[in-house]
Order: sequence, then C-alpha cells, then structure tokens
Amino acid sequence: MIVEDDPEIRTMVSRFLAKHSCRVTVANDSQSMARSLEAARIDLIILDIMLPGEDGLSICRRLRATSAIPIIMLTAAGDPVARVVGLEMGADDYIAKPFDPHELLARIRAVLRRAAALPAAGQKPPRPMSFAGWRIDPLNRDLRNPHGARVVLTGAEFDLLVAFCQHAQRTLTRDQLLDLTQGRGTEALNRSVDILVSRIRAKIERDPRDPALIKTVRSTGYIFTPLVEVQ
Repeated sequence: MIVEDDPEIRTMVSRFLAKHSCRVTVANDSQSMARSLEAARIDLIILDIMLPGEDGLSICRRLRATSAIPIIMLTAAGDPVARVVGLEMGADDYIAKPFDPHELLARIRAVLRRAAALPAAGQKPPRPMSFAGWRIDPLNRDLRNPHGARVVLTGAEFDLLVAFCQHAQRTLTRDQLLDLTQGRGTEALNRSVDILVSRIRAKIERDPRDPALIKTVRSTGYIFTPLVEVQ
C-alpha cells in the first residue's frame, strides 16, 4: 500500500510497482489507509511522513502498537532527524525524496525478504533457540516470552534478535550487525542499530534502562549475554 497525498508521486509509484508485478493499493491519508487495511490483506506500507491530518510518524507509531506489518517511510531529502524518528517509531526502512523507483523496489523486496526470512535453496531451515526462558523460532518468525505469550516484533527487530542469538556472548560492532541483518545493498545508518536495540530491549528486558540481556560495549557495539540453546 502507498500512503501519499501527492497525486503525482502516488501515481508514479503505483504504476511502476504494478509493472513489476506488485499488487498496489493507494491511500492519501490515514482514514483511507484504515479503510484499505480493513478491506484487503496488505503486505507492506510505503508511508509518507507529511500527510494531511494525522502525519506519517503518528500513523507508524499507532500501527506498531498492534501490528508488525513492514513499513517504509518516505522522508524529505536531507532530513536525517525524520529518518531517525521514523525508525524509532517502528519503521523497517526509509527512502528520501526524490528517489529512484528502482531503489524503492529494491528496498521493498529487501524488507519483504526480511519479513519472510525463508531459507535459501539447499539451506537447512534455522532451528528454534531458547535463552533466559525465551523461545525464538526463526523459521516461523515467532518469539515467546517465559510465560509462553507471543511477543510481536517488526521484521528488522526480529532479524536483529536472531543475529544476537546466533552470535551470543560475542561482542558485535554496529557494522557487523548491519551486515548480519541488512547486508550492504542499501544505505543504512549506524544509528538505526541503536534504535532497533532500544526497541528490542523495551520488549524483552525486565528493565530496559538497565539491560541484562543486550549489553552495550562502549565505543564498540553490543553483546548478547545469555546462554543460547538450539532446540
């Protein structure tokens, strides 16, 4: 779904994506977006920040309260603050205007791959892992807390937590974490790792202000401290 109030951009993007075999739904504000979400299954939302009425950041935050649907934010060129805030609100990726539609398509495919996380041909499917009473199933994209309740993560959050579990008790730099989760095919902010870690801590730590599972290694990166067992 494309949520964009500029008719020229909305039409250009929808036509381009349709030519590349994408099923496209369009909306120009939060109300029309809500109607479309109720009427059809949506796999990903391209969400402009500057919208009439409720802005894109508010919409992103509201969606994240109940859904892990992938979100790519459209931001103004040269506005890194909006990009950071969008990631903090729960967006999976961002692209600045003006943009090449081919780059947007590449980002859409990358985000959807992360959301699906299907094993490559000939590759063994990843096995579930457990840590500190938690259970994470990479194949089914499922995270359960020690009480067995499902905890919803965005695609980017889930991939980062899997990377931590697969490299537990090792210090990882931000660049290494970006390579493990996003690769180098897209522009990425080192700051985006910090934002994702903060969001994960809010969901798995008893006290996110004094984290015990994901610890910061000063001037380096992070270390996932618990023992991880492969099931």
